[in-house]
Amino acid sequence: MSQSGQPRETDALVSFDSSDQMVATLGAHDELLRVIGGAYPGVELHARGNDLRVTGEPGVAHRALRVITEARTLAANGTRISAQTIEQLVRMLEGSGAGDAQSVLGLKILSGRGKAIRPKTVNQKAYVDAIDENTVIFGIGPAGTGKTYLAMAKAVAALQAKEVSRIILTRPAVEAGEKLGFLPGTLTDKIDPYLRPLYDALHDMLEPDSIPRLLAAGTIEVAPLAYMRGRTLNDAFIILDEAQNTTPEQMKMFLTRLGFGSKIVVTGDITQVDLPGGTKSGLRVVTEILEGVDDIAFCELDASDVVRHRLVGAIVGAYERWTARQDPNFNRSAARARRRASAAPGAGHASHKQHGKPPGHGPDNQENAS
Repeated sequence: MSQSGQPRETDALVSFDSSDQMVATLGAHDELLRVIGGAYPGVELHARGNDLRVTGEPGVAHRALRVITEARTLAANGTRISAQTIEQLVRMLEGSGAGDAQSVLGLKILSGRGKAIRPKTVNQKAYVDAIDENTVIFGIGPAGTGKTYLAMAKAVAALQAKEVSRIILTRPAVEAGEKLGFLPGTLTDKIDPYLRPLYDALHDMLEPDSIPRLLAAGTIEVAPLAYMRGRTLNDAFIILDEAQNTTPEQMKMFLTRLGFGSKIVVTGDITQVDLPGGTKSGLRVVTEILEGVDDIAFCELDASDVVRHRLVGAIVGAYERWTARQDPNFNRSAARARRRASAAPGAGHASHKQHGKPPGHGPDNQENAS
């Protein structure tokens, strides 16, 4: 203790093996130091040569040191460190995901077009693990949480590894709260706007020149949900997007298309149902119907998993609080508790817990790209 009775400052030195490693960790011109300094305003950070001196009140300085050392390890293992990576590290190490930083942010799902696609939060990592471990996976959560993007990355990775022979992407053609009236053009022209988000994700992950060829060969198929009826889909990675806009009958029809050697991922946001008034959402109903069924996983993501602009997470959180006030019968916590109970040893049901994590700061169409 100092004479004033206050604890002495921590004065620690972080050394880097080379200037390249230092730049990879702290950014060009130490730009990422400003991000760390903003997260821990009481800490002084001074870089000289290949060393970084960290000075400050012990508790805060030690937390800043951990962020720096975790970032250094990630950089050494090939992860590109960005401002978003630092922000995710800060929030994970400050929250319940402290022991998971390397396993989450260091996992690479797919490399393509000069970037790597990775999970950004503990929940996203649990979702990716569930896709690996189960045949049918439900990813439920608000916009921007990477549900579809991560599923698409896993599908492309499976195709490249020859684990499946084709990818099938589908979604219901339901207007989002507005009547568009008559749409001109061919049938393809009419349904294309509904499927455009799936094409956008494909363009992020594959060379643009290869996509028309894969579509023409049927290796990748993008089609409205109505086209799935009567089919059996073998040796395929199948993604149903916007599943909150299915009816219970459509959801049953889709799930029973599953063939041998196939995997199904169903994604949706049960707070954004665009079905006509009074129509039940098949995504809401299926969570109760399939509880306890082996080889099926339900993964829930929330506002803390949003990896778009930070305001998206704030907006989603505000809407969730408003919904809870307006609709007291819609008890998401109770639904989670039922699924966790069914996932207990011997229950034969895969489910994944929630973990508190922060919103990220990524571009809308490349939420999980680094």
